[in-house]
Amino acid sequence: MTKLSDFFSRELPRVNVTIEQELAHLNPLVKEVGRHILLSGGKRLRPMLTILTARCLGHHGEDIYPLACSLEFLHSATLIHDDILDNADTRRGRKACHLIFGLHRTVLAGDALLALANLIVARYDIPAMNYCVAQAIMRTATGEVEEIAQIRSPRPDRAAYLEIIRGKTADLIRAACSCGAILAGADEDLIEHADSFGLNVGMAFQLVDDALDYAADHELLGKPLGGDLREGKITLPLILYLQTLQEYQQRTLLHKMAHDELSESEMKRIVDSIQEMGLDKKVREEAGEYLQLARQSLKHFPGTPQKSLLLEIIEVVRSRKF
Repeated sequence: MTKLSDFFSRELPRVNVTIEQELAHLNPLVKEVGRHILLSGGKRLRPMLTILTARCLGHHGEDIYPLACSLEFLHSATLIHDDILDNADTRRGRKACHLIFGLHRTVLAGDALLALANLIVARYDIPAMNYCVAQAIMRTATGEVEEIAQIRSPRPDRAAYLEIIRGKTADLIRAACSCGAILAGADEDLIEHADSFGLNVGMAFQLVDDALDYAADHELLGKPLGGDLREGKITLPLILYLQTLQEYQQRTLLHKMAHDELSESEMKRIVDSIQEMGLDKKVREEAGEYLQLARQSLKHFPGTPQKSLLLEIIEVVRSRKF
């Protein structure tokens, strides 16, 4: 067992207990939905980053756990809403919440988790932390809106894609690290380095996730291979593929995506082509550039055991297979 695995094994029970304790504040009607999404697995990356960053920067109090869990509540709220917008059938290999509990109840559960997360953060009465989380929520919502706009009018725009993944994934991971640093009472420079570390890890995490969608065993990933393509999402592997096509071929493919006209055989051919061209590997290489920036940010952190674990997280993100 690696040191990081050992850390997760020691901290995960306490995180899960805190999640259960905080969920008890919710109305039973939505609590069941929250338990389904929150206790069905998941990497717990965001709470672990909050804990590790705070510990690395000198905060060893037990009050870290509700804060760490608030970031997981925010993340879970976005997953619930994502699955509804995408009309997804599964999440983490299990039936999606809206298919079990119904649309209205599931939407309310997502809203309740979002409200609970804000309430938990407000308890600390630290304005900088409140602002950090509010900013992350706003950026996440903006990322989701931009992604919907991209689906309705798909285009191979790398800059737009990077803005979307920054909002929908990276800014919440960024907030997890920043909140840990803020709770630790770190100085402004260290908070900025924690912020940069989280942002770049988050960008890399989503890039790898998008690469996996075209290359991974769907049973490990917990969702169908090529799911983003089926949902009309323009991610970097597809952008790189589109760049290999002639202009009229691009226009035809984008038109079919916008009008949900791609056949199963066409989607399979696209997925196969992306794999054959190694475009998923090229996306992983771009993720590596963000991880190098994350590593640079950690150089400013004190030399603690937790810093070594944060470095190990970089390698886990780089090499993840699901």
